[in-house]
Amino acid sequence: MKALLIVDMQNDFMPGGPLGVKGADELVSVINAMIPKFHHVVASMDWHPADHVSFAKSHPGKKEGEFVKVGDIDQVLWADHCVRNTRGAELVSGLDKENISSCFFKGTDKNIDSYSAFFDNARRKSTGLGDYLRSRGVTDVYLAGVATDYCVLYSTLDAIDLGFTVHVIVDACRPINLDPRDEERALAAIAAKGGKIVRADQV
Repeated sequence: MKALLIVDMQNDFMPGGPLGVKGADELVSVINAMIPKFHHVVASMDWHPADHVSFAKSHPGKKEGEFVKVGDIDQVLWADHCVRNTRGAELVSGLDKENISSCFFKGTDKNIDSYSAFFDNARRKSTGLGDYLRSRGVTDVYLAGVATDYCVLYSTLDAIDLGFTVHVIVDACRPINLDPRDEERALAAIAAKGGKIVRADQV
């Protein structure tokens, strides 16, 4: 049984948003075309409190793109994004929401970030997605969305750790690329751990 995991296709990550990912809006039609091919379709969503630890404004004197220590974790600082119950946190218009069976919220604790759709960055709390998929007999997880080098990457690594066979649909994802080689490094890390890199026309 296979499932499609749509990662963080939210307004604030679209071009022109406070954390806009280049080309993210182009993914809507690609993802919609794939949805009918899957038994189960789920989505992850950043759902941050307004004072979230990942926001640069939460750290006086720090700027977006800089790093701080949160416990023993290096935390990159971002612009405010996907504050819960705001338009920026909503799934992008045009996405086929009617056929998304469930949404899983991450980054809900102001004191810890959560790139992965499965766990927070310290792996203290689960979103429940892994149990949800297992309870429905899912063995293969396919990922699409943003961003290849952050939330798609960490969701993939966690899904592999949980025992799923994982496929990243590379042309249905887009990177942030704070460093120009971040996408390349992310895909290499996924392949090294046993993840499969596929294209939409192979699904």
